[in-house]
Amino acid sequence: MKTREFRPFSKKDQIGYIAGDMAGSFVNLTMDAFFLVFCTYVLKVDPKFMSGLFLFARLFDAINDPIIGSLPDRFSIGKSGDKFKPFIKIAMWPLAISILLGFFDVTRLGFSTTATHIWVAFTYILYGMSYTGTSMPFGAMATVVTLDPTERSKLSVARAIGGMAIGYGFLSIIPMFIWDANKNPNPNGYMTVAIIAALGCIIFYYILCSLTQERYAHLAHKASDGKSDYSFKDVIGQAFKNRAMIGIMFASIGSLIYITGNSQFGGFIFKEFYQAPKMQSVAMYVQLPVTIAMFFIVPKMQAKFGKRNLLLAMLTWNFALSLFIFLKPLENVMAYIILNALANLGQVTFIMVVWAFVADAIDYHEYKFNSRNDGTLYSIYTFARKIGSTLASFGATAALAAIGFIATAETQSPETISAIRYLGTSIPLIASIIEIIGMKFIWNLTREDSEEITKALREAE
Repeated sequence: MKTREFRPFSKKDQIGYIAGDMAGSFVNLTMDAFFLVFCTYVLKVDPKFMSGLFLFARLFDAINDPIIGSLPDRFSIGKSGDKFKPFIKIAMWPLAISILLGFFDVTRLGFSTTATHIWVAFTYILYGMSYTGTSMPFGAMATVVTLDPTERSKLSVARAIGGMAIGYGFLSIIPMFIWDANKNPNPNGYMTVAIIAALGCIIFYYILCSLTQERYAHLAHKASDGKSDYSFKDVIGQAFKNRAMIGIMFASIGSLIYITGNSQFGGFIFKEFYQAPKMQSVAMYVQLPVTIAMFFIVPKMQAKFGKRNLLLAMLTWNFALSLFIFLKPLENVMAYIILNALANLGQVTFIMVVWAFVADAIDYHEYKFNSRNDGTLYSIYTFARKIGSTLASFGATAALAAIGFIATAETQSPETISAIRYLGTSIPLIASIIEIIGMKFIWNLTREDSEEITKALREAE
């Protein structure tokens, strides 16, 4: 039974959700894009070590996700009646601290090679666990903010706006801080970036908690004796019988390979292949107006063709242009930037609609199994995202080592530079194929199915 009164769903909820994704993205996107670059160029850590660290830390994090994600389903903390916000308010502090530690140049303190490696491992694992602690409840929160599919699509778009605001706003200026006029790394610039990111993380999570309301946090299925019928084992087993969940999980592995692989390898392509590291900022500025245009185009096309049909069409476009970029070496850096921005339309569309697909899969789970466990299901979904980012991070760093990249070298060999281009341009190609398979051949819900499920759940409320 509801014990609190809420205003109707409004722009405040969407603004709050924009802020929530900005908060996490300040740390998450910055670490994903620049931590490897910082460790190799500033701390002089061997890529082989980073490869092993990424593999261990992200696999540990992926396994840890369902455990942490299930906490809001198991326990209620605080007196607000909210299900997810109290967990965010706890985990956001170590998340902010993690980026300050991660971009601190410990070599200035005389750290030995062994001590530096321990420091890098500690800060990265702290970051991973803290981000899980905020991202799990934040993502699952959408299911208790509203039950309406249209309003959930608005939250999905809002979340995309938040992430892209950081991705194309904050991240676009970072190369200006972290490279000096001689194209050498600037450790002080990294710390400036870390301070801004940490402050942004805390401030914008507070905005999320102030503006976005959990209207349906009270919904939970009870056994006949009044006790919670929650079973972690049962939810896990049911999730793997949920074809919609498996489909969006599979597609999201591709999406995270694209996002993580592109962000990590992008710095190396601009630095080594084009000898123009600061052009990474230009690439983000070129992408920005294209992305903004999609925020107006996607909702209209989604309403006309359906989000699944639209997404498949844009992913096919993404694949075609990525194939061209891979096969045709582009010596002109602006040509590469422009074509890459156009190819990214498929990923922009995916980011804008993915959270609506996740909410549909969670609703389908309740419809199919009469069990509502938002936090656990969302964490199971993000397990796939962590697998994708793990594959990208481990693959990128292992590939760097395999092609002969030497962190301490002033310049890389021509063979290594050529291999960097091929590896970097193959990531979008492989990722888009995985995404198409997930949404075309595994996802099984039509627009009509989703409408029927929503109607049934409203009637059962």
